[in-house]
Amino acid sequence: MTNSHDEKAKAQLEDAEDQVTQAISETMDLYGVTPAAGKIYATMYFEDQMNLDEMREKLGMSKPSMSTNVRHLQEIGMVKKKFQRGSRKHTYTAEKNFFHSFMSYFCQMWEREVKTNMKAIHHAEKALCEIIHDEDVSDSLQEEARDHYELLNQSKIYYHWLEKLVHSIQSEEIFEFLPKDTSEKN
Repeated sequence: MTNSHDEKAKAQLEDAEDQVTQAISETMDLYGVTPAAGKIYATMYFEDQMNLDEMREKLGMSKPSMSTNVRHLQEIGMVKKKFQRGSRKHTYTAEKNFFHSFMSYFCQMWEREVKTNMKAIHHAEKALCEIIHDEDVSDSLQEEARDHYELLNQSKIYYHWLEKLVHSIQSEEIFEFLPKDTSEKN
């Protein structure tokens, strides 16, 4: 009797795992990963650790594809490489703390956005200042340059706010304002 109950329970367990794996892999595009990388991460989520051969066997993907996708998952903090003494194969483990995954990925993206756009704004501001202060430039172009300069100045408010948001997430201060609810939600 236990054997049939175990078989039914194993089937239910596999079905539950498949449901969550499918949902995770479908939503991984939010983290800028391909469906294949999402499937790798979702599969690894339920495993303690896996090497590339185990992943390839379970997912039926080529080793180069596995390697490329795992490397990308490592870059965004979704997967970590683990070293095992006595083994030449690298093993990997999925980040299971979704707060950490969110914080790592989105902070990287937001920091990149701030850096890229602030660099462009500073460059543009120099050019606009030259136009604004050049007495040989027409009043209409100087006015347009002033309007652009002010527009850029207003956009810096957002980028400074975004820097503060990133800091509050990285320092976990955000949880003072938006606490983690550790009670079960249905």
